[in-house]
Amino acid sequence: MNKTMLVGLMALGMLGAALLFPAPANAAITALIADRVIDGRSARALTDVAVLVEDERIIGVVKMDQIPEAATRMQLDGFTLMPGMVELHTHPTIAGDEYQIEHLRKSSAQKGLEALKSVQEMLDAGWTSIRTAGAADVNYAIVDVKRAIDSGVFPGPRMQVAGHYITITGGGGDINFIAPEHYLIPDGLRADGVEEMRKAVRREVKYGSDWIKILATGAFMSAADDPRDVHFSPEEMQVVMDEANRLRKPVMAHAHSAEGIKMAVRAGVRSIEHGTFLDAEGVKLMAERGTYLVPTLYIGDYYIEEMADSQAQAKMVALSRKYRAEALANVRAAIKGGVKVAVGVDFGHYLVPAKLYAREFALLIEAGMSPMDAIKAGTSLGAEVLGWDDRLGTLEQGKLADIIAVPGNPLEDISALEQVGFVMLGGKVIRQP
Repeated sequence: MNKTMLVGLMALGMLGAALLFPAPANAAITALIADRVIDGRSARALTDVAVLVEDERIIGVVKMDQIPEAATRMQLDGFTLMPGMVELHTHPTIAGDEYQIEHLRKSSAQKGLEALKSVQEMLDAGWTSIRTAGAADVNYAIVDVKRAIDSGVFPGPRMQVAGHYITITGGGGDINFIAPEHYLIPDGLRADGVEEMRKAVRREVKYGSDWIKILATGAFMSAADDPRDVHFSPEEMQVVMDEANRLRKPVMAHAHSAEGIKMAVRAGVRSIEHGTFLDAEGVKLMAERGTYLVPTLYIGDYYIEEMADSQAQAKMVALSRKYRAEALANVRAAIKGGVKVAVGVDFGHYLVPAKLYAREFALLIEAGMSPMDAIKAGTSLGAEVLGWDDRLGTLEQGKLADIIAVPGNPLEDISALEQVGFVMLGGKVIRQP
């Protein structure tokens, strides 16, 4: 082989290596430019600014004349930029109004596939972070969905999950309309007494739950139980908290009744879900202890408006009608009393269009929040509940680039949040106009 041929072959080899293992290049900066920016922290929308993104993070919110010359400009005229929305009470595996037995008709694998579609549609609708509040699945499909997304197998929102809700025999997570000679596995994780509660918490943690979800009272949507009843004994509540604290897992408590709410707050739960019959003493306790309230208001309106003829959910429709005004008044009192109220919707399955979930913001405004505070309830405050406020929930330097854009000005028309036109997750564009 002559010298010229040898040099040529070496050059080809070096070119091939360069193609297979390209030298690292400086990451490009993208400047997102819209009519206004709601950063999740300021009292007013910002104008004449751009959000700079490099790799997966925000590197600054700057004046227009400070945009780096080399930056790629992404123009979103007619839109408002804001942090990705945070949904704190979702059920991606629960489908249909007969959900208490629907989980028996499907395998865990099928429910996992449906949940994947559901959370991907939520991401497309602007919900970049979600917390599942129990799943109607005898196994832990929702944990596997989270793992598949976290490992990059599928795209999806950031997730924290509770695999099941822990309930008592006859509670809101049990099946209470089957004759006693038949045994069915309920959609909740049934436990009674101190030792069964302890084991239930340990089981949830063993199989990957980030949160412990308890049904401290009866429910609106399950048959043959009453949401005004307290379902846990003080001893059962305490052992749940002891185990969860020891294993460093936060606890969310489904609680409608005033006494159930106060019992859960005194025990040390991180959030109260629903809180329908919250009283003045409960408001004071929650404000003093920093307990979050996730009131899930819109689902009641949805059933009144869209599911009024449902036989399986006749109880839900009747109770939602009866207590709507009272529930709104109690949330209004919580807001005035300094309780931190965050956004959770109580839907999750793709059978309900994900864009409708943003109607929760309008109900918070009806309950007394300003439009800006409602948006913060579903962005920066939601991130705080998840313990992720150091990395997301606001548009500021160093935060993950979880960013959405909505048409018009949501501070003037909150329904704009139902029409998300742009979604970025960790610097990757998921949806654009």
